Amino acid sequence: MSRPSDHIEADRPGFEPRDVRKPSRASGNGGKPKQTGPVVTVLRGLWTWLTSMRTAIILLLLLALAAVPGSLFPQRSSDPNGVTVYFNENPDLAPRLDDWGLFDVYSTWWFSSIYILLFISLVGCILPRTTHHLKALRSKPPRTPARLSRMDAYAEVQLDDKWVGREGEIIASARDTLRKSRYRTEIYDGGKRGISVSAERGYVRETGNLIFHIAMLGVILSVGFLSGFNWHGQRVLVEGQTFVNGLVSYSSFNPGRFFTPDQLPPYSMKLNELDVTYETENENAIGIPIDYTAHVTVTHPGEGPTDTTIRVNDPLRLDGTDTYLLANGYAPTITVRDPEGNEVFRDSVAFIPQDNFLTSTGVVKVPDGLAEQVGFLGFFYPTAAQLDSGALTSVHQDLHNPMLTFNVYVGDLGLDTGMPVSVYSLDTTDLTQIAGRDMAVQAIELAPGDTVELPNGLGTMTLDAEIPRYASFDVHRDYTRVPVATFVFLAIAGLVTSLLVPRRRVWVKVTKNAEGVLLEFAGLARGEDHQLARAVNDLVDAQTQKLVSLRATPATAGDAGDGKSGQ
Repeated sequence: MSRPSDHIEADRPGFEPRDVRKPSRASGNGGKPKQTGPVVTVLRGLWTWLTSMRTAIILLLLLALAAVPGSLFPQRSSDPNGVTVYFNENPDLAPRLDDWGLFDVYSTWWFSSIYILLFISLVGCILPRTTHHLKALRSKPPRTPARLSRMDAYAEVQLDDKWVGREGEIIASARDTLRKSRYRTEIYDGGKRGISVSAERGYVRETGNLIFHIAMLGVILSVGFLSGFNWHGQRVLVEGQTFVNGLVSYSSFNPGRFFTPDQLPPYSMKLNELDVTYETENENAIGIPIDYTAHVTVTHPGEGPTDTTIRVNDPLRLDGTDTYLLANGYAPTITVRDPEGNEVFRDSVAFIPQDNFLTSTGVVKVPDGLAEQVGFLGFFYPTAAQLDSGALTSVHQDLHNPMLTFNVYVGDLGLDTGMPVSVYSLDTTDLTQIAGRDMAVQAIELAPGDTVELPNGLGTMTLDAEIPRYASFDVHRDYTRVPVATFVFLAIAGLVTSLLVPRRRVWVKVTKNAEGVLLEFAGLARGEDHQLARAVNDLVDAQTQKLVSLRATPATAGDAGDGKSGQ
């Protein structure tokens, strides 16, 4: 047997329960129900299925699963070089994967279909509920049921015959009590069935529920559409170098699908100095960095330079972009000359740290100017120390005893194939090593300011006396941050409201009987409401106190049942 609360909408004015045995009056076909074709029936069924909340949840899970290949395979929109490399390494498998769009996951027909169906499903769920909710907010509280004793919470108070004729005063005082508790009220005069006040509250619960679902739709739209305008790029800057915000200036760049170059704000940023603070007091952590500070100068076109700083977790916010300080290390300035002393290479080479004390690796490639193409695989030690095995390592991040060593390789460096090659790695597969630790010619060792001869009379290499630091910056533009944060806040607020605010209806009814006047109280909740009985009991107590005050005053003429609803 169903509970009364399962039919809380059934007593709305104008509500007529459907009787499947009753022919439609609007059919105009001899009283027979209007028949619909099979196509309309199927479409109506599909629409009902699509706009159900269960379908929306299923589509949301499918969308998450469909996005997985986008993280497993390189995407043309963000990593075109990776796609080219994947095709070269997997010539048989890559074309088949490409037929299914696994290198363009987020623009494929199947991913877009799931996304569009999810959007339609959510809109189809939200719009009817919103329309129904707006109508409910504008409508009056429902008429008082005939038998209040069937409600979830019920109480009655028997008054003596001295209250006969004062029913309107009792209901008016009950309405005032309910209004103070933020109920919407309506008085109904049922004649012989008595006079009553109908009250309801808690529509903000459904409002919160709708806000939650609308906010979730906003999150999906923000992530799905606005993220297409996002971009982020990385750039390594050596102390003294300047970065101009343009596509050609980035070491790597990942644009969104809707990105255009004019989204890049014009400015330049120069890394003046990278300060590092080391631990000097804790014996167990001496030499460990505790703070990094990049001192930079930012210049906009037509404006003067501005000095500022960037720290870890304290980005530079500029023209809608966030510039984060990521990694850092040393970039020794290396010069290579041919046997005649002509300079064929000079650059500050970033060495990538391999441990906590910045033992780092780096690569120098000299494709032209020498008798052969030469590759140098280097190891940099800020504070060099020798292990028992004879190998070198660093025991501190700072430059207390800097040392740079190189293994030397000759052969084809693979720079003329048209394939992108990392400047931080050296493929030695097809190269011949001519100098190294375990070879007849030992590895090159350089201290700051040293110049050494290269093997085979190739020339010389010099390490500058000053060893600058470098910093890696990530410049990020996120158009989804503010909308997503706003919608998430609204979703949480709506969810909390829908969980904490109860929706209930309360009635107070006065009828004459043989003993005098019967005062009835009843409550009905939409869903679970463990405080309903308490609310009805509080109403009984408050109304009883008012009756004591009313009893001491003479009866007033007129009826309080003016039929106006409370706010």
